Amino acid sequence: MTAIESVTLEVPEPAAAEAFYSAAFDLGDKVRVRASQSPTTGFRGFTLSLVVSQPGTVDSLISTALTAGAAVLKPAKKQFWGGYSGVVRAPDGTIWKVATSAKKDAGPATREIDGIVLILGVANMASSKHFYVAHGLTVAKSFGSKYAEFEAKADAIKLSLYKRSGLAKDAGVTPDGTGSHRLAIGSDAGPFTDPDGFTWETASA
Repeated sequence: MTAIESVTLEVPEPAAAEAFYSAAFDLGDKVRVRASQSPTTGFRGFTLSLVVSQPGTVDSLISTALTAGAAVLKPAKKQFWGGYSGVVRAPDGTIWKVATSAKKDAGPATREIDGIVLILGVANMASSKHFYVAHGLTVAKSFGSKYAEFEAKADAIKLSLYKRSGLAKDAGVTPDGTGSHRLAIGSDAGPFTDPDGFTWETASA
């Protein structure tokens, strides 16, 4: 099974970004940074989601992210679908959602993250799904032309696809944006560039 082992965020100031992610989420080598001055404006076409067990953990992670320098895009609150989530923008511009499907806390808040999901905003869902299936991924769920997600190993980053406009709305931003995604996806399927311009690289230890 094709697996995403890590994502690399391209940032203007790697030391500052590393300090932020260590303080905010402590994701280890799943999320890496490297220097880049590639021009980019507006929505970069992707978001990263942290899946956690309960609302208190959502609040805990968002609180530390804000203390470390993130900005609120959507305050954490109960959602109409029954879960609880909030969205922040990191100082390097990456958009992060922290979410749980639980309606209430089952115990004290922790900082434990159950999963990481990379969501790519795509122009044509059918074309993008076909592309990724051809590169070894297996569709786990699909909702027509709006959303799809792929199977993932327990310790890997999960990949999902969302129409670009819908993903931007979910993140609380406008869909307009140009230039580099400033993202490299490390997996055992790379290297290649997908139909929406996202770069995949061979995963490194």
